[in-house]
Amino acid sequence: MNFQNRVPCGSLRPVDAGRMVQAAGWVDALRDHGEVIFAHLRDRSGIVQVVFDWNRAPRLRETARGLKEEFCVAVAGTVVERMPGTENPSLETGDVEIIATDLTVLNPAKTLPFLISEKGMTAGVELAGPGAVAEDLRLQYRYLDLRRPSMQDHFIKRHRIVKRVRDFLDERGFLEIETPVLTKSTPEGARDYLVPSRVHPGHFYALPQSPQLFKQLLMISGFERYFQIVRCFRDEDLRPNRQPEFTQIDLEASFIDEEFIYELMEELTVRMFAVGGIELPRPFPRMTYREAMDTAGSDRPDLRFGLRFVEATDIFRNTNYAIFQKIIQAGGCVKGINVKGQSDVLSKNVLQNEYAKQIVPSLGGMGMTWMRVAGGNLESNIVQFFSEAERQEILRRFEAEEGDVLMLIADPSYAVVTSVLGKLRLHVAERLGLIPSNTYCPLWVTEFPLFEPTEDWVTSCHHPFTAPDRVDFDPRNRDELLSLRSRAYDLVMNGEELGGGSIRIHDKKVQHKVFEALGLTPEDIAGKFGFFVQALEYGAPPHGGIALGLDRVTAMILGTASIRDVIAFPKNRSAYCPLTQAPAPVTRQQLAELGLLNLGGETVLPGMEKEGDIIDTLSWVSRIGVVESERSAIHAAVRQAERLAEKIQAIPGDGEPLFAVIDITQPPRPGTEARISPFVQSGELLKNAPALKGDYFKVANILE
Repeated sequence: MNFQNRVPCGSLRPVDAGRMVQAAGWVDALRDHGEVIFAHLRDRSGIVQVVFDWNRAPRLRETARGLKEEFCVAVAGTVVERMPGTENPSLETGDVEIIATDLTVLNPAKTLPFLISEKGMTAGVELAGPGAVAEDLRLQYRYLDLRRPSMQDHFIKRHRIVKRVRDFLDERGFLEIETPVLTKSTPEGARDYLVPSRVHPGHFYALPQSPQLFKQLLMISGFERYFQIVRCFRDEDLRPNRQPEFTQIDLEASFIDEEFIYELMEELTVRMFAVGGIELPRPFPRMTYREAMDTAGSDRPDLRFGLRFVEATDIFRNTNYAIFQKIIQAGGCVKGINVKGQSDVLSKNVLQNEYAKQIVPSLGGMGMTWMRVAGGNLESNIVQFFSEAERQEILRRFEAEEGDVLMLIADPSYAVVTSVLGKLRLHVAERLGLIPSNTYCPLWVTEFPLFEPTEDWVTSCHHPFTAPDRVDFDPRNRDELLSLRSRAYDLVMNGEELGGGSIRIHDKKVQHKVFEALGLTPEDIAGKFGFFVQALEYGAPPHGGIALGLDRVTAMILGTASIRDVIAFPKNRSAYCPLTQAPAPVTRQQLAELGLLNLGGETVLPGMEKEGDIIDTLSWVSRIGVVESERSAIHAAVRQAERLAEKIQAIPGDGEPLFAVIDITQPPRPGTEARISPFVQSGELLKNAPALKGDYFKVANILE
């Protein structure tokens, strides 16, 4: 076959009837009718049906009958229109087929680990998509998974999104400039991936979390407008929509303010979403960080539905309801949401036994107060504690009508109230189907705090190069630092942060004040940022920028369940690649070349001093304290375990043990009633837990 004459499978139409063509691709599906075999031939452009008819081409019989799914083949034949009634409307080529006159198997395929075909061979038949296959199996055979037409469509559209970004930014005078991948480790909020240097033993490069300093240096260099489709690396705790390596649309511009960024990014975002046939409303609304937290409990609020918070603290300032009274006297607050017209769905049993006793505590709250509107009055198990004036003000403030349900959270901590109510808002909206599909609500969140408190002092909310809203602050005054707003902004859509950025600090004096506020010494500054601070001394212009997560934006545009569906070779949820089995061990020779065999010399690692005694070792590994009075009993138990292990080792052969080394019994605990251990109440049982959730160890989610 001469591949120069090859036609795309998905391009054939009735106008091509009578034409001799050559096509190549993969066998998507087969149907054997005895004297005739029908095959779907698939390439990147689509699928076309090929007919192997023994009456027309008897010499193809043996080869065609040996075909299996995903064989790579080349065919030649004549395009014909299908017989009336045999068309396949699920294929773009469903009105035609190729009557084969030649067939070449370019490469056979083994039995597939999962079905790849997504199109049925008869009209109206759709096969299971990739969701029916375990994700780790898909990632292990990613080269097969990527053959799916739906997956290829994702990457074709991702390419078009990226092309639209490049074309638009080129129109606006931005230059695409690459920045280093091997760079210096600088604190940016997440752990760095480190790369050891062979040439400089004991020294390390860091993979960039973002090109932050380099793009600011490009502004100081006078390029004025920069962008880059850049790979970034962050060793973060894993989430469903987070990858250790990801791609972002990164840009920076000089002589601008926030309005420049808002206009630029709104136009860019509108053009990107148009690739997926989505029309975004403009202009994008804006909301301060404080308003977002006050009314939705999140700095990335989902505006597709209502359920905005109602402030109710002042209503209960003089209430007789003891719980609210105690909380308000402690400086706490009360907020709530009005779930309109859902009284029939949210019954008393659901509100009290599910939400108040189970769901809200699981979200981090102590409890929930609920009320329903029935017969023009409030109804609940605590409404009798409210005065008539309080009841009327509740109805007025919440705009409550017949059939509405009010859910209130009260706590001494403002942060707890907004966090719990924010999660509850989302839970109720999802449960009741209040979130409209195919709706997109973009939003700018602005005026973030510049600093946030820590136990000892403060830390940056974003990164230390974000400009404050004013420069006349005292870096040694903690209260003043916590009152500062930043010139930062996030682009949010449907409860997801698509990207964020800020106007940067371009004045060396202001940058030093921020570093001082963060507790950095002159030596720290010189060691971590010396080259950058020096550059600020040479006429740095006012500048700012933003970065959008390309993977996350693309996933939202295409409506995929995970960003892994728009990344060609992603890691799984454990930051592991089932395809390449990375990360993987390396040889001692490689470690020796990098000077890593004895890095740190004689330094004793934490806990190594415990290895001398078996009980100390067990105590350190399990993070369970051992008191002296328990040592003899634990020693006896360890000796017994060693004897049992020796018995197992003495069993001949490689089979399973032929007997149990201990009696198979399950002795009951004393007593017949459940009780909380006194060690829980005293805190002894939980003192070594890395994190707590109520009276329990807090562990990672099993289901997401």
